[in-house]
Amino acid sequence: MQRTFFVGDIHGCPKTFEKLVTQKIGLRKNDKLYCVGDYIDRGVDSKGVIDFILELRKMNYQVFTLRGNHEQMLLDASERRDAIPLWLTNGGDATMESFNISSIEEIEPVYLDFFRKTEFFVRTNDFIAAHAGLNFNIDDPVSDKNSMLWIRGFEADKSYLDGRQLIHGHTPLVRERVVSQKFTGVVNIDGGCVYKSVTGMGSLFAIDFYAQKFIEAENID
Repeated sequence: MQRTFFVGDIHGCPKTFEKLVTQKIGLRKNDKLYCVGDYIDRGVDSKGVIDFILELRKMNYQVFTLRGNHEQMLLDASERRDAIPLWLTNGGDATMESFNISSIEEIEPVYLDFFRKTEFFVRTNDFIAAHAGLNFNIDDPVSDKNSMLWIRGFEADKSYLDGRQLIHGHTPLVRERVVSQKFTGVVNIDGGCVYKSVTGMGSLFAIDFYAQKFIEAENID
């Protein structure tokens, strides 16, 4: 039986991510794993996160990657020098260190290709997933790419969702708020994994979508 999982914001914590996927989830090759973005920045090993995803794909695991605002900041920095300071001050310095580079121009093409191929959203008959959420104040929420990367505090339009669940991350929640959510429209799976010094945070969360179950791995990075 095929299962469907979503994983929240990883932020450079590959050991925690690997533990979640291999031990807690027990990912199988016929499962689908959707990552909602923010693989990089702030944590100790952003490169390790991407390498693990690439290795899973090489072994024919079905891993789908959405774009977070941090991936967008990296891409902007790779294209415009004036965008570099914003990225660096939001954790890009830790990403540069993990890649052992001193400028964004040194990043290998395989990684830039990975970031460029991330999707802004995914939609099926059962769910919509986007990194930060959706702007429900416009007729076509999935046309607003900036909101899919950055929005916070939105109110969902249940008629637009039409029975689907909206899965997102971006806005860190303490553990109690994550696991107390009901699958009744919108689910935020960002448990602030990288913020393990903050009380109530420091866990990477996934959901087993059809089982409507939260899966947790405490930060070990």
